[in-house]
Amino acid sequence: MKESWQFEDMKHKSIENNSSLGWIAAMGFCMTLVASNAQAIPLLTFDSLDNGGFGDLAMLPNDDRSSSLLDLPFDINFFGNVYHNFWVNNNGNITFEGPVGSFTPSPFPISSNPMIAPFWGDVDTRCGSCGSVFVGAPNSSTVMVTWNNVGYYPADSSLTNNFQLILHDQGSGNFDIDFRYDRLEWTTGNASGGIGGLGGTPAQAGFDAGNFVDFFTLPGSRTGAVLDLQNTTNVAGGENGLWSFAIRSGLVPGSTPDNPLLPVIQDDGFNFDFNVNLNQTVFIDPDVATGYEYFVDSGPNFASVLVPSALPNGDGTFELIVDGVTYDLFAGTVFNFASINPLGFDHFSIAGIDTHEMLNPLDPFAFVTGLTFVDSGVVSMRQVPVITAVPEPETYAMFLAGLGLLGFIARCRKNILA
Repeated sequence: MKESWQFEDMKHKSIENNSSLGWIAAMGFCMTLVASNAQAIPLLTFDSLDNGGFGDLAMLPNDDRSSSLLDLPFDINFFGNVYHNFWVNNNGNITFEGPVGSFTPSPFPISSNPMIAPFWGDVDTRCGSCGSVFVGAPNSSTVMVTWNNVGYYPADSSLTNNFQLILHDQGSGNFDIDFRYDRLEWTTGNASGGIGGLGGTPAQAGFDAGNFVDFFTLPGSRTGAVLDLQNTTNVAGGENGLWSFAIRSGLVPGSTPDNPLLPVIQDDGFNFDFNVNLNQTVFIDPDVATGYEYFVDSGPNFASVLVPSALPNGDGTFELIVDGVTYDLFAGTVFNFASINPLGFDHFSIAGIDTHEMLNPLDPFAFVTGLTFVDSGVVSMRQVPVITAVPEPETYAMFLAGLGLLGFIARCRKNILA
């Protein structure tokens, strides 16, 4: 039976020897898309075809091992801590305070060791067809870690996953996180209760601050639906399988109006899944229509709403409808649902966004909404756009673009590397 390692003790385990990334960054390779048998977005590679174009081996074939301590070619500010180095862990993640060998994902937040995990599951690369883990720095502002066609424990390649983590420097400690899922076929190793790569405790994707408070978990994590990450995206205009997050001043998207949380674009509207703490404001930002309906599908109810700024050509007054009653909603003023119902509400709507506003659907800050919730917990919510009038054809085309009917164009994130 496979022995489970404690998360906190990983920094004391022996690790494979591997060189730093500094010399790779100095070479300044360009990156290109390479076609594959992808069900979703292709992975990025170097121009060089050594090791499939993914850089250097992060570690030899193994189960539950990690790389040596690697240098970042740039500093990152992750939840207020500045890091210069990191470890690549075989089981689908990187960490900053020590290597981690845990193969069954515990729900975030889990440890004082910060983690970024595109797919934390029981990767096993010991068989000849079980794939490999690679790491490279294509230039001085990019780090790329690739789990290329990796199998699962025990050394099984009947199903394989092909995914990637990319860190992109934005200066002054700011950086972007990209997860790219080319192919996801298995969720679970046998030692995590899985049979044939499925069932048991499935993989988890997201990131953990290491402070036991702040974290973000991607939809479907620790369920069989984690495989759907290859079929969805949170990037307007991005290909399915691309997930991107901007870390600014050490904070994750949703922490400030300047860096709102972007939704997963689905047929039933703009879907958001995130953790919330009591009295914490989360800023979200979809494209803009003439109004929006807000739904909590699971988790604590809405406690308040804030529209931080007036629209360019408006007076900053909107209509807020809750429980069948219409109230005035003023930009820059918090509307407290608890004053109506101490339990809050799981549904409300905002109306009164005039078509003559001509809001640019490519503007990520057009209608940033701040929300608080009546309790702590994991929130799954939707923001559904509403069109209450048919504008002139040119304006209507802009609204259709905002709803995805003409296709999305990336507005906040790059889906190629600079």
